[in-house]
Amino acid sequence: KNSAKAMEKELVTCSLQEKEKTAIDRSQIFQIPQRKDLETKVIVVLGKAGMGKSILVQKICQDWSNGEFSQFEFVFWFDCKQISLPEKRYSLKELLLEFFVKPQEGCKEIFEYILQNPAKVLLVFDGFKGLHDHENFPRCSASQPEKDLCTIKELLSGLIQKKILNGCTLLFTARPKDKLYQYMSKVDKTIEIVGFSPQQRELYITKYFEESSHCDSALKLIKECEYLFSHCYIPVMCRFVCFLCESVLEMGDKSLPSTLTEVFLKFFQQKIMLMQTDVTTTQNQESLATLARTAWCLGEKHQSAMKSDLLPSKEIKEFALKYGFFLPFALPRHLESEEEEFGTTFSDFVIQNFLCALHLFLAEELKDKNLTKYLSFLSKKKKPYNWLDLMPRFLAGLMFLQDNPYFCSLSNEDAKQSTKKQKTLLKYIRRLQINTLCPERLLQLLHCVYETQNNYLLQHVALRLEPDLSFLGIVLTPPDVHVLHSILKRSRKEFSLDLRNSGIDVQGLRALVSLRNVTSFRASLSDTVRLWKCLEETKDYELLKASTEKFVLDPFKAKTMKDISDLSDLVEMQEKMMNCVQETSGCTTYEIPAIRNLRKLEFALGPACGLQGLLKLVKILAAFPSLQHLDLDALSENGIGDEGAKSLSEVFPTLTSLETLNLSQNKITDLGAENLATALPSLSSLKTLSLYNNNICDFGAENLAKVLPAMRSLRVLDVQYNKITGVGAQQLTDSLRKCPHIKNLVMWNPTIPYGVLEHLHQLDSRISV
Repeated sequence: KNSAKAMEKELVTCSLQEKEKTAIDRSQIFQIPQRKDLETKVIVVLGKAGMGKSILVQKICQDWSNGEFSQFEFVFWFDCKQISLPEKRYSLKELLLEFFVKPQEGCKEIFEYILQNPAKVLLVFDGFKGLHDHENFPRCSASQPEKDLCTIKELLSGLIQKKILNGCTLLFTARPKDKLYQYMSKVDKTIEIVGFSPQQRELYITKYFEESSHCDSALKLIKECEYLFSHCYIPVMCRFVCFLCESVLEMGDKSLPSTLTEVFLKFFQQKIMLMQTDVTTTQNQESLATLARTAWCLGEKHQSAMKSDLLPSKEIKEFALKYGFFLPFALPRHLESEEEEFGTTFSDFVIQNFLCALHLFLAEELKDKNLTKYLSFLSKKKKPYNWLDLMPRFLAGLMFLQDNPYFCSLSNEDAKQSTKKQKTLLKYIRRLQINTLCPERLLQLLHCVYETQNNYLLQHVALRLEPDLSFLGIVLTPPDVHVLHSILKRSRKEFSLDLRNSGIDVQGLRALVSLRNVTSFRASLSDTVRLWKCLEETKDYELLKASTEKFVLDPFKAKTMKDISDLSDLVEMQEKMMNCVQETSGCTTYEIPAIRNLRKLEFALGPACGLQGLLKLVKILAAFPSLQHLDLDALSENGIGDEGAKSLSEVFPTLTSLETLNLSQNKITDLGAENLATALPSLSSLKTLSLYNNNICDFGAENLAKVLPAMRSLRVLDVQYNKITGVGAQQLTDSLRKCPHIKNLVMWNPTIPYGVLEHLHQLDSRISV
């Protein structure tokens, strides 16, 4: 369990460092360079619920049937919630040729061909969440795929571990939060569906209403409700909003609900009201309450489907199917003689989330105080309901809707009870130590409070936010940005935001940066430069200048070539900014404060890109006039070598503020040391120089010894773990006598006899043994 957690944490860290926003075409999904054709390929498509993962894989199947993806002769598609629902055991042969498709003849021959040609087989597992629990995934012992019966977990494990059908291609779709644990190391390609851009949202809405008389007014109405428009980045939510907008316009209304809770209250009310005929309101309310209880029972188990005969009653099944809350499906059978069984699944994740919240709100067995434990901003010891991530928001919103006519039509909840629940939530949030919440829980709190639309709560949270808010590595969706923006705007405090690796879009970054009380921000360089280019194109010079004044870069750590490219783009942007400033103010010079104030730059590209990255970096180093600390030491070793040392030494005269230079573990030899020594005196402010663990010998030590007296600012020199012998050590010691300004010389080397080093230390105590 712990090793799985450690691996997941490591993988998350790596993915955030390497993550690049690169759009790919469907035809590129199965392209995996530098991969052996004979081995199983594992591809994972990640995306939040409702992003369109199922639509994508269905489109892939359709494209294959039309002649695309010709590398596959067989494509098998499985809905994971259906095949994993009953506790049954399958053989691989049954899974492929009984449950998915039943050939009329030649079943045995077809299966033999599949086993002999696995590279021609694509297996798609849609909605893969079999690994969400913390237990280790079971090992598969199926030695005879046509006979051995396994659980679906064991079969998936055998496929991923390449014990079954080695050489096939596996395509999984999953939510980003689903835990793949140790098997993530076997994934060859990860693709994430990030949702609609603002332009794509507009296109979807326009297409939805293109045959309607409300086409123009619908888009305008939805865009005016910025919170709902932000949720439209998820295709399924966009469909819900469009459905509701259509209903509103047909009824002659001119406004949409302001919260997600009200949207779904109205959605349920519209669904039931439009089709209601002979069923009384009371019966509908009872049916809805029973359906909500069913949603919760499944949700607690991270399930959205169940066998139809396990539903509370036939009436509930008919109610859910009639109004489109449920979808039916046939369960797989082992033998022809078995009676066919059917299952039902919630038609949408949002519907199940809303019904779960409705159950918690209406359940008589739950006392008011217990309701707060289902909100995801609890203490660290409590496990949030991540799988039902929208449920806490709906629950908070329902507590403040006792006077809503739509709520009254769906529930017989007593107004006094609702008021009591409101007070419970108010009291709970007043006592909450908001400054101790981690970023994810803080965002959930902001969403829950926003759903209440209670001015007191909104103001209370706004006033208790910490001035330094870090969302480093936390994905910020458009709705996240909207609620954060609306609450920050209410506060009188000044804020500093860290938005690095948050995936924030340009519109969201623009909105947050434009707030007057956001006085400084950090964001990924590529996101920041993208924003500035957008502001330059729209000629919004005022916000462009304001945002550059707020941007913070120090300290900066370059881990990839992209980081170096982004840094180059930033320097290039400064030149463009100069032209903008000249146009608006007539000034001849302008420096972006982040560039002017960068004091520490760490370089950790590793051996593969170390030299290439440094050669690109040295071209722009002169642009950072305040650079004091340049660190080229990395655990993975950059290995810039002598070529890198020479290139770096050529720009030393421009680094007038540099105080610390760390060139440890870079495979620098005597040649590189000679080039460095020639230029080192030009570093007029240098105090600490580290050449630890390189390949410098006596000749290199001699060259360093010659220039030490000229390096008047130097205080510490570290040359330990090189190949310096007693000869080189003596030369450095002789030079040290002429350098009263140096405080410490660290030169332990395995090639210097200990007695010699001890003797030199006795001659000069500044030499470390």
